[in-house]
Amino acid sequence: MLNFIHWNFDPVAFTVFGLEIRWYGVMFMLTFLCGWWILNRIFKREGRNPELADVLLWYVAIAVIIGARLGHCLFYDPQYYLSHPVEILKIRDGGLASHGAAISIPIALWLVARKYRVSIWYLLDRVVLVVALGGLFIRTGNLFNSEIYGHVTSLPWGFIFERNGETLPKHPTQIYEALTYFAIFLILFSYYWRKKGKIPSGELFGWFLILCFGMRFLIEFLKEVQEEWESAYFLDMGQILSIPFVLLGIVVLILSKKGILGKKDALPEAGTPKPKKGDIRNTKKA
Repeated sequence: MLNFIHWNFDPVAFTVFGLEIRWYGVMFMLTFLCGWWILNRIFKREGRNPELADVLLWYVAIAVIIGARLGHCLFYDPQYYLSHPVEILKIRDGGLASHGAAISIPIALWLVARKYRVSIWYLLDRVVLVVALGGLFIRTGNLFNSEIYGHVTSLPWGFIFERNGETLPKHPTQIYEALTYFAIFLILFSYYWRKKGKIPSGELFGWFLILCFGMRFLIEFLKEVQEEWESAYFLDMGQILSIPFVLLGIVVLILSKKGILGKKDALPEAGTPKPKKGDIRNTKKA
């Protein structure tokens, strides 16, 4: 039996010209690189222009940074940040909220869909695959930073986060979430692959919202609060924000099953005429 895990991991991966590069940043970069690679392969397999993956990389990256930062500032400590707006720009000081990114990413996808005349549901159903995988990397980064962990536990895999001055074992909720998001990725991607992309519009997106934020809601019961004011309530901010996303997922899934969101995203048949040059909608680059 393990006598608990003493965790004193150095969050700095390496230094470049005096600038510290943290493991969290490395994990963040892996999220986008793996996401780009997977989407690139998906678009090629479906006969769409793989350059769409390049476009999505930049739109989603910017959306995640802006949305996650604003989410943390406005959801968890709005009074302070609205009184000190310059502090919002200090991302390196920490403070990102996945719920904020969950709002900003669909907005970015709507802009891409509108610009390149692609179905928004088509993009959502595929991007959530890489977002689920990204959760694995991001929560691993949180573990390296010794942050967002849980309450005291007597379980043998409890972590003593010594770098934070902890002396008692805590639930490694970063690992719980990381494994959960990886499992969600495997479930959704396996379903997508088995159906060969022929899925009702919005179905993967709906299931992602239900599974991701449903599990987030449950794991939050094991977490320590991020802000002191959350201790006064039965549910913390992470749970309060997760509820609307789960409900939205249920609504999207119902509409998807009824076919209201559009037809199945079927793969193009062989011999389908190519669009005009420069059209990024549904063919490979000429």
